[in-house]
Amino acid sequence: MTLDLPLDRDHRPDPEAAVRPRSAPGPRPGWLLGLAAALGVAVVLSLAVGSNPLSPGEVLAALGDGGTAETRYVVRELRVPRTIVALVVGIALGVAGALMQAFTRNPLADPGILGVNAGAAFCVALGVSLLGIQSITGYVWLAFAGALAVTAAVYVIGSTGRGAADPVRLTLAGVALGAVLSGITTGLSLSDPTAFEKMRSWNAGTVLGRGLDVLVPVLPLVALGLVLAVVVAGGLNSVALGEDLARSHGVDVHRTRLLVIGAVTLLAGSATAVAGPISFVGLMVPHVVRWTLGPDQRTILVGTVLLAPTLLLVADVAGRLLVMPGEMPVGVVTAFVGAPMLVVLVRRRKASAL
Repeated sequence: MTLDLPLDRDHRPDPEAAVRPRSAPGPRPGWLLGLAAALGVAVVLSLAVGSNPLSPGEVLAALGDGGTAETRYVVRELRVPRTIVALVVGIALGVAGALMQAFTRNPLADPGILGVNAGAAFCVALGVSLLGIQSITGYVWLAFAGALAVTAAVYVIGSTGRGAADPVRLTLAGVALGAVLSGITTGLSLSDPTAFEKMRSWNAGTVLGRGLDVLVPVLPLVALGLVLAVVVAGGLNSVALGEDLARSHGVDVHRTRLLVIGAVTLLAGSATAVAGPISFVGLMVPHVVRWTLGPDQRTILVGTVLLAPTLLLVADVAGRLLVMPGEMPVGVVTAFVGAPMLVVLVRRRKASAL
């Protein structure tokens, strides 16, 4: 005999429970402390390692009033600005990559997918070959303007036709426009030896010779991009389940899309303007953070802010050691590390589980 007992109203099965996004666990203090410690070690290495190696004690003395005049010059004038630039560029590229992967639901997405790098390089090539711009400070605003213009063009192209822009159409538009601009940039560089020589270092991706005079003008743009990333992080957890479910949870998908594109443009555009196109940082770091800290976008952003600059600083230090007394651009080092990582991601069966 069965008894039909009344269901407690507070314990009735929820038909939407299966589709409601599960609350991801909060940040794991152990992992976050480990990432913070790794970042601290990377900063010390960046200040101490180079063609003129210094001990941590010498670095601390140079940061104060001690040490020799040469040591103070190396630390204060060369390595401190370089380290700060690498920190900001790493954070910007990592957060931009995390936003792109969550927004497009594509585990292989990278900030360059919207044509940011190609647009920045195209405008720099125009400025050098046609306007005769020679200084890095001139490159910065040209590169950022190119990144902004191309991202806007990609959104317009992806929005044409029926329906609103969706991640697939935006991706295809970004890849297509980026390929066209890359070809034109290469043609401009090869047709003008002066332009090619001036762009060679920037186009490889480097933080060498980048001082605070180059970084400070774009810091407000990076800060705004990070604020936008924080604003959209919660909504991206719902978008990851699909746009229809996101709307049912009260997420304004169109607004989220615009904010993500704006944040990626500000972050990746600023980073590319300062250091040139550096690949794979925005691809690798969000995956590593997701594997260790879970799928919550808010946690991923926190972990990315710690891990991405660590990766860039370590790559920069490695570039100083690999070809001493010369230096290898950090963009080349990240490409060496990122290519095997890309193969691993492609072969992982669960790489698409964002």
